[in-house]
Parts: sequence; structure tokens; C-alpha cells
Amino acid sequence: MSLSKAIEFIEHPLGIRAAFQLKYLRRTNPVVPANPSEANCYELLKLSSRSFVAVIMELEEELQKPIMVFYLVLRALDTIEDDMTLSNEVKVPMLLGFHENLKETDWTFDGSGPDERDRVVLVKFDQVLSVYHTLKPEYQDIIKDITREMGFGMAKFIKDQDFNLNGVRTIKDYDLYCHYVAGLVGEGSTKLIVAAEFGDPSLNDRMILTESMALLLQKTNIIRDYKEDLDDGRTFWPQEIWGKYAKKLADFEKPENLDAGLHCVSELVLNALGEVRKVLIYLSLVNDHSAFNFCAIPQVMAIATLAEVFENPLVFKKNVKIRKGTTCQLILDARTYRGVLKIFSHYLRVIHHKCPVSDPNYLEISLKCGELEQFLEELNPDPDHLPEGVRPVQTENYLNAQKKIRNDKHLENIIQLENSAANSAFVFLWITFASTIFLTYVYIFRRP
Repeated sequence: MSLSKAIEFIEHPLGIRAAFQLKYLRRTNPVVPANPSEANCYELLKLSSRSFVAVIMELEEELQKPIMVFYLVLRALDTIEDDMTLSNEVKVPMLLGFHENLKETDWTFDGSGPDERDRVVLVKFDQVLSVYHTLKPEYQDIIKDITREMGFGMAKFIKDQDFNLNGVRTIKDYDLYCHYVAGLVGEGSTKLIVAAEFGDPSLNDRMILTESMALLLQKTNIIRDYKEDLDDGRTFWPQEIWGKYAKKLADFEKPENLDAGLHCVSELVLNALGEVRKVLIYLSLVNDHSAFNFCAIPQVMAIATLAEVFENPLVFKKNVKIRKGTTCQLILDARTYRGVLKIFSHYLRVIHHKCPVSDPNYLEISLKCGELEQFLEELNPDPDHLPEGVRPVQTENYLNAQKKIRNDKHLENIIQLENSAANSAFVFLWITFASTIFLTYVYIFRRP
């Protein structure tokens, strides 16, 4: 064991336990490609997806291929949009017409800049097309429609000179940008989930819930990526918010503007928390366990990241991330709806407790966290909080949440057995580690 690993083991032993459980004890769905094109697509997914690959590959077979193809198609589109070596004269027509490429069987593109990280998806796009054409027509239509809308949205922002020069101005523009880069992805994913009969059909009529799922993720990423985006010459924080605290967005990097910067972050976090209620409603309507994981894991990562960036000066110096051990624990705990509710409750309290009274957003943040805690209690009331003989209010949200919790019961039993095995293994590892330290000490310091 390396010294760094030993220190991590001592400082965060439960994170090591979670990583062990995730890798060796959690039940997974093995991926078995049906042909070489599918195998190539899975490899492209591993190369291009840094956050969603695990949950995509663990989806049930009915949904796994459509979601994988959907992701790779949009990754190809995003690669064109991000490629600064392509002129707008080339890029805009490609984005507007990209959905037409899905009619082909052998379309590829080798004109991306050599340093484009995901150019390989375009170079091998014929492999994606090969799998795309094996999907059910309904799945193909969903992917094609979203690709067309996203290409239009990307082209719209590229042609918007004010956006290119000044970034996002208003909160309305902020939401619209998040819609085009993330909301449409959520819309397509929801339609695929419903088409596969893995979610309540009402989700198709409540796209406002889907929008909140996407906006919470995208807004979290935008807050976290302040330094990275600024270094790249991009700005996505809305001026309507940051303009209250500084004359220029880059001013937050200066030590004398730290307090103002933290107050700005708190208002951005407050804005993102406005999506949480709808996120929790959406998740109660996803029936299939693998689809629930696909939807829930990014959301718990988002609320944990919001708590991490909140009141954190490092936001202005680097890309702030949650620890790997915490990530592993979140993945394990988010496998049930009850687990998701507990995670959101925990991090809402973290945000609330971290907020100083001196923050100009203190009152609004306190009210928002209290409102969301109350909603969590509505979804899954603590019996000890109810007067004797009084039943919980039978709201639609409560009934859906309780149905989801009942459906998770068999899974909770499996998780309990898994946790017991992980605890036993952890005790063994800890004893082994402690024994190694002791014997090393004896060997070095107690030798005659």
C-alpha cells in the first residue's frame, strides 16, 4: 500500500469501504455486445463519457443501447460545437443538418482539430450509425428529433454575437442555455424511458419535471467550473446575478473580492435549489431500478457538489470536486428512493448550516432549505413527527413516493445483506492494515 493510500485510509476509512463495496459486492448487469459495431460503441462510450458511462452500461438491455447511441450522437454533435478549429461558416450548417446524417449508414467526419478530445466519436461515427439503425423506430425517432432541436439551439448561440462577447446576461437566458445543452438531453432520455415502459407515462406530459432534472445538473456544473471556463475565455454565470457583486466576472479571482464572490456563489446555489422539488417528484415516477439509478445518481452528485462549492473559496482557484470515496458512497446510497431522500436531506442541512448570517442571501437560503426539508417530510414522513392516530396527508406526491418506496423494499433487503458483507470485509481490511503498521513499527524501532 502506498503512503498516500495509507493516509487516505486513515483519514477517510468509510470512503475506502464504499469503494470496496462498489467494486466487488454491488450487483451489476454485465455488458455483452451482440456484434463488433456494438463493441466499438461501448469502447467509444468509455473513451468519451467521464461521468455517465457506469450508469449507462448498467441499464437493462431494453434501454441500454438506445441511451448509449443517444449519448454518442449528442457527444458527436457537442464535439463539433466545441471545436474552435472549425469556422462558424463550417460549423453552423453542420449543426443544423446533423440529424440528417442519421439517415445514412456510413457517414463519418475527420475534420475536427487534432486536439479535440472526442474527435474519435466522429471519426468512427459509422459504428454508431450501424447500431442506431438496429433500434426500434420509436427510439430512432426520439433520438433524431432531439438531435435536430439541439443542433438548432447550438447554432443559435453560436450566431448570437452578444452571447459570444458578453456571455449569459439574464437568468432567463441562463435557463434557456441550460435547456439547449442539457434540457433536451433530459427530454430525450425521459421519452426513451417512457417508451421502454420503465417510467410513468405521465412523465411525457410533465416535461417541466424533466427540465428541472437537467437544469440542476447543468447549473451545478456551471457554478463548479467557474475557473476552468474563465481560463478558456467562456462565461456562463448570468450577469443578472454576478453583476450585483462585481464589475467584471474575473474580479472574483482577486483576494479582496472573496466575500463578494462567495455571496455570488450562494445566490447561484439558491437559484439551483429551485429545481430540487421537481427533481424529487420526477424520481418518484421512474419505475425500473436501472433507469432510476441512471436518473438518480447524477442528481445526488449535483446536490453533494452544491454543498461542496457553497462557501468554498477554492471555487475561484480550481475545479472543486467531491472526494472519490464520497462519490462511491453516494452511488451505493442512491439505489433506492428512500436513500435519495436521505442524501438530499443531508446536503440541504449542510448548505443551511454553512451559510453565514452575514451572507445577503442568508434569509432566502434558510427559507428555501426549510421549504425543501418540509417537502421531503411530506414525501416520506417520520412517524415520530405525526400526532398519534393522525395519517400523513394523502397528496399525489406522497402517494407516488410511498409507492416507489414499497417497490424498493426487495432491493433494500439485498442492500442490507451487501452492507453486512462489506462491513465484515472492512473490519478484516482494517485489522490487516493496523497489523501491518504495528509490525512495521516494531521492525523499525524495536529491533535490537
